[in-house]
Amino acid sequence: MVDPAADALSLPEDWPAHPDLSLALNRMGSFDWDLDTGLMHMDEAALDVFQTDVTEYDGRPESLAPRVPPSESIRLDGMVAQALKSGGTHYGAYFRIRARDGNLRWTHTQGFIRRDETGRPRRIIGIVRDATHELAESTARREVDDERRRQTSVVESTTAALAHARTVQDVIDVLKDSHGLEHLGATSVVMGLLEAGRIHLVADGPEGSFVPGTRYTRVDEQYPMSEVVRTLAPRFIESPDDFAGSYPVLWPHISGLGITSAAYLPLIAQARPIGALGLLYSDKNGFSPEDRNVLVALGSSIAQSLQRAMLFEQEHDLAEGLQQAMLPRRIPEVPGAQIAVRYRSARLGRDIGGDWYDIIPLPGGRVGAVIGDVQGHDTHAAAVMGQLRIVLRAYAAEGHTPATVMARASSFLHELDTDRFATCTYLEADLATGVVQVVRAGHVDLLLRDTDGGCRRVPVEGGMPLGLSAEFGRLDYPVGLLELDPGQALLLYTDGLVEQPGTDLDEGVQWLTALVRNGPDDLQDLADHMCDVADGRGGDDDIAVLLLRRKGGYTPQAGGRLQQHVAQSDPEALISARHMIRAAVRAWGAGDRADEIELVADELITNALLHTDGGAIVTLRMLAGPERRLRVEVEDRSSALPRRREAGLSGASGRGLLLVDRLTDVWGVDSRGSGKCVWCEFALSGRAEIPWTSAIDTVPADTPRP
Repeated sequence: MVDPAADALSLPEDWPAHPDLSLALNRMGSFDWDLDTGLMHMDEAALDVFQTDVTEYDGRPESLAPRVPPSESIRLDGMVAQALKSGGTHYGAYFRIRARDGNLRWTHTQGFIRRDETGRPRRIIGIVRDATHELAESTARREVDDERRRQTSVVESTTAALAHARTVQDVIDVLKDSHGLEHLGATSVVMGLLEAGRIHLVADGPEGSFVPGTRYTRVDEQYPMSEVVRTLAPRFIESPDDFAGSYPVLWPHISGLGITSAAYLPLIAQARPIGALGLLYSDKNGFSPEDRNVLVALGSSIAQSLQRAMLFEQEHDLAEGLQQAMLPRRIPEVPGAQIAVRYRSARLGRDIGGDWYDIIPLPGGRVGAVIGDVQGHDTHAAAVMGQLRIVLRAYAAEGHTPATVMARASSFLHELDTDRFATCTYLEADLATGVVQVVRAGHVDLLLRDTDGGCRRVPVEGGMPLGLSAEFGRLDYPVGLLELDPGQALLLYTDGLVEQPGTDLDEGVQWLTALVRNGPDDLQDLADHMCDVADGRGGDDDIAVLLLRRKGGYTPQAGGRLQQHVAQSDPEALISARHMIRAAVRAWGAGDRADEIELVADELITNALLHTDGGAIVTLRMLAGPERRLRVEVEDRSSALPRRREAGLSGASGRGLLLVDRLTDVWGVDSRGSGKCVWCEFALSGRAEIPWTSAIDTVPADTPRP
């Protein structure tokens, strides 16, 4: 068999080392394109046509990009791809290049495709020549030039518009927009996507053109979109008779729409069909070769945009589904609290992120609340978020202190095979006393809304974000303590609610404070109001919101305790313990014995800190029974029992146990395995109410318990 490409172009056996002299004399250059390696050899005459120096060309066609305008490049690529797919042996085209002086010059190329015995294209051998003078002398060519400019402008403008499309619907909107149809010269657009072997019609034609039963069609049916998907070749319908004869099932339904011609293009991405596009015309008869080249190039551009949009939607849906699966499916009913949560995913710009919230019911009338944000906006961020939520819930349910919960979560994230970190705020609220412990790991400050609607920022000393604190050995998270009165509400949120491009984060927090101050009183309505207003500001980040309000008159079941660790040489811890005791005796209704309980508890704590090594653990509990009794316990590591001493008239010490003995109803000392516990009890007057329980425990992770 004679190779037609070899007959059409005679080259020496050692070409391209010695190009054909006759080509050079006729101002023609030659090229040899190896399709397996992608390398294209061009002789000096060919490089002269492109006004490219041999030192500027590295053997790859991409090196010629500065000389070939993008619109011409898209058209040539589409033409070559069509020739390769259709089994053709040659192609030819006029195109423009940009000379070094900035002017556009016409060039002509002719290529011959060499295939192996299986029909697979292996090489393209061809010529290029300067055609500027040839076309400049022809009026017909000038008209072609004007038309080609218009057509390539269609490709450029459509491609530019599609660059901003993020979803399949965005692509459809660009194509069906009145300006888009005007540029295309079409009356309307139809589009179908290949799904599980069927073509799903996602964009209808003109109004009244939908044919019942064609929303989903098989690839083997006699429809134009089915045909182009099946054959991977465009179908140009040049007249109504052509349409009626080729598609007798479809034509009767659309014959009254005034369609004179149509072009159906396969949408191919990464060498596989993803759908088909149909352009319907009402004032066009036939398609010139230039029309066909432009439409093929346009179909390639649309296919790439569609594939990008489909991948974006798939990743977004996957991330959103993963995140929704990781977030709590429902918020539990917490006695003594009203809770509202909201989550809004980013609809524009970046993908879904790792924002999350959680509510953790704890024993003894306590509740844990979490708000956090994992770095990044992808499926990995959502996966890390889910793992963090689980471990935080587990550590809190095990009874660890808020500081320990945060420290362990940071260590867990650091040990994961990830480079992500997370900001987080975790709090434990005792709904009977209103005592709230807050730990902040690089997260934004929370807000407090008063009963009168006022709102203010609550600054809490924070630590490093989760993951980073473990990496740098900064796991000692400070614990902030505040009192939440009945009717007051805490607002926890992620930075997507307050961040705006070009503005400071503090400005965003001030904006949110004013918004909450003037917002609805109901927490559910307030949460919706905040998210709706934030959406209107055009933010491009996810938003998570958690609101917790303390109800009044809450008395949980008996049997729990209120506990706090006080370290030596830590005045802040001693102040915090006194604050906790004061809040507890008020909430319990100790009445006229409240001052006595506070005084005795403070004396026992001070004795433990002064006369033993290590800190102390103070525990307050209500004892179940017919008589209301409050018990105070102070544990330390020393096994030496306290001795009662006479202070004397001027003694500055020795009065502690005397004070305990006089003010309490009963007291004693119990030996423990690693120390002792000094305890005392107080009988409380009044109606025997059901005492509440709690377990606020701020013992650090590295503090051994007695």
